[in-house]
Amino acid sequence: MLEKLEALDIQLFVFLNGLGSETFDGLWLFITKQVNWTPLFLLLLYIIYKKVGAKQTLFLLLFVAALIAFTDQTTNLVKNTFQRLRPCNNTDINTIIRVVQSRNSFSFFSGHAANSMAVASFLFLVLRKKFQYFGLLFLWPLIFAYSRIYLGLHYPIDILTGYFCGFTFGFLTYKGYQILQKKYFPITN
Repeated sequence: MLEKLEALDIQLFVFLNGLGSETFDGLWLFITKQVNWTPLFLLLLYIIYKKVGAKQTLFLLLFVAALIAFTDQTTNLVKNTFQRLRPCNNTDINTIIRVVQSRNSFSFFSGHAANSMAVASFLFLVLRKKFQYFGLLFLWPLIFAYSRIYLGLHYPIDILTGYFCGFTFGFLTYKGYQILQKKYFPITN
């Protein structure tokens, strides 16, 4: 069963990765760098600050920082436990795929997918009632994580597992946030 799933994962990866072209490589290299998302993060920070004020924004940022630290460390632990080779390092396929970027670390599961989904899920759950179209925030993890397939760094299962773990961690952090927020920083409407 696992072998069949892995074979399907590789086939889907080869297909998705093969959709790329040199014309768009620069765009996807730009998209995959976390620092290039800074304008989005600053915009979110500004919007959140304007909507909930300084104290609530700082409180949220503490939870986001803890969430990212936890998600990132969990991702590294899982990667080092499973030690799945990245597609770019897999000698069975790296000659037939587009390798736009290489990394020597392991593949399972994607930290880009986990971290971005964790933060998006947490912020969405906290702020969904305050912003009409806040669900559009989920475009960030979708685009950000797809860049990893495009570049030859992650298989689809790496991405989907990252999404699942990220959402789970974001949801659990939201539950903790709710408890502490009601106790120490109740929001007034």
